[in-house]
Parts: sequence; C-alpha cells; structure tokens
Amino acid sequence: MEEENQTGGVHFHFHPFLTDPRVAPLIFVALLLLYLGSLVGNITIGLTVWRDCSLHTRMYFFLFVLAMLEIGCSTNIAPLTLASILSMGQMLISLPACGAHMFFFILLGGSDCVLLAVMAYDRYVAICHPLHYNLIMSWQLCGQMTLGSLGLGFLLLLPLTILICHRPFCGHSEIYHFFCDMPADARLACADTHVHEAVLYVLGVATVAIPFLLIGLCYGCIVATILRMNSAEGKRRAFSTCSSHLIVVLLQYGSCTLIYLRPSSSYSPEEGWAVSLVYTFFFTSAKPLDL
Repeated sequence: MEEENQTGGVHFHFHPFLTDPRVAPLIFVALLLLYLGSLVGNITIGLTVWRDCSLHTRMYFFLFVLAMLEIGCSTNIAPLTLASILSMGQMLISLPACGAHMFFFILLGGSDCVLLAVMAYDRYVAICHPLHYNLIMSWQLCGQMTLGSLGLGFLLLLPLTILICHRPFCGHSEIYHFFCDMPADARLACADTHVHEAVLYVLGVATVAIPFLLIGLCYGCIVATILRMNSAEGKRRAFSTCSSHLIVVLLQYGSCTLIYLRPSSSYSPEEGWAVSLVYTFFFTSAKPLDL
C-alpha cells in the first residue's frame, strides 16, 4: 500500500447521488438546468453592470465581481458533478487533478467570503459616513480591496491545498461526494493526520471567522446609525439596502461553518454533500440576484 502511494498511483472516483440508473438522468437534467440558469443569471448581471453607465457605482462594481466569482465557482464544480452522475460515480480523477480542482474551489469560495466583508464595509461607509463616502471609497481603494480579496484567498488557501495533496493516500479511493472537497478528501488519508487537521482548521478560521467578525462589526455600527435616524422612510431604505446582503452573509457563512469549521469526528458525508449541493447549485445562482 505504501509503495502504491509513493509511486503516485492514487486515483479517486466519486460516489453517485443515487445508484438507480433510472433516477440519474432526472438528477442530471435538474442540475444541468440549475447550472445553466446560474450562468445566464450571473452573465446577465455582469453585462448589465458593464454596459449601463448609471450602474457604474461602487456597490454595483462589487456586485459585478461577485457575479464573476459565482460563474467561476459553479463552472469549476458543475461539469465534474454532471460527468460523475453520467458515469454513476465511476469516473476516475487523479490526485493532482483533484488538488487543482480543490484549489480553485477554495480560492473562489475564500475570495467570496472576503468580498462579502468588503461589501459590508462599503455599506457601512455609505450609511454611517455618507458625506465622506466618495472620498473614502475611491475607485482606487475599491480596486485594491477587490484584488486584496483574491490575493488573501490565494495566500491562505494555497498552503491549504498543498497540505491536503501531501497527505498519505493509498490506492484507489471512493470520495463520498460529487466534487473534490476538503472534508471528504480528508477521510481518505491512510495515516495519522491530526497535525494536518489542526493547520487546516486554523486556516479555515482565518478565512471564514475573521471576515464574519468584521461584517458583524460593520453591521453593529450600521444598526446603531439607523436607529438614530429621525426619518422613518430613511430607516426603511437603509434596512432594505442591507437586508439582502445580510441574508446572503448568513447563508454563506452558515454553509461554510457546517462544512469546514466542525470537528472531523462529527463530519457526516451525507450532510456534507447535501449542504454543498444546496450551496453550489441553488445558492450560487440566487446570491447575486438577492443583492
């Protein structure tokens, strides 16, 4: 077994959603339609923001970037998932290919988390410091924060991917999932991985918990400012501006917490792929539309 692992002969194959071949085509069509709907919706948002000069504002700029991230995230997962369904879970994928797939997924997902924190800060400045908004949220700063979201995601998640790919895997293994995801892959290691899990948990907290705390701080200031407003109409408009973004934040970070920030001993494969399915096929298609 050790010899097979050292020679690099490690391949994974995906567990199908259902083993009944009569149901698989229905699942394939449903997920294909969701993926195409996500593509059409996010591309439409991107083109609308790009072409309409009246939408060339900071808020819609971040919405444009978010839509592009969702296109990348869904495109990274959906084709592999659909191919796995067609093959009834018997499609093989090599360890390097699985690592590359995982890297882009966690890079886009991590950047998504950081971008939501940036959007919360943008709304904090717009509501709490409206007279200084254009001065604080300059286009240069918006571009720097967007690139910083991608850069921070890369710096945090590159070592994460390297750690996962350097775990000792042995032979042909079955991933009880529909794509290469960290918790599902971690269950396939054939040696003690406590050190790996500790490092992965720390990086996961840095990627998820810290941006969430920043979002909570921004919204604490926003709520305090709204409550001090005298105009009922002003309060209603301010709350409506933030409500959709806050719902997306709770769903995003709730999903990440259920999958990545829980002890490995309590991880359930069925729960993991169910949450991932809702997030990757339903949530990514609706997220930019809610904002």
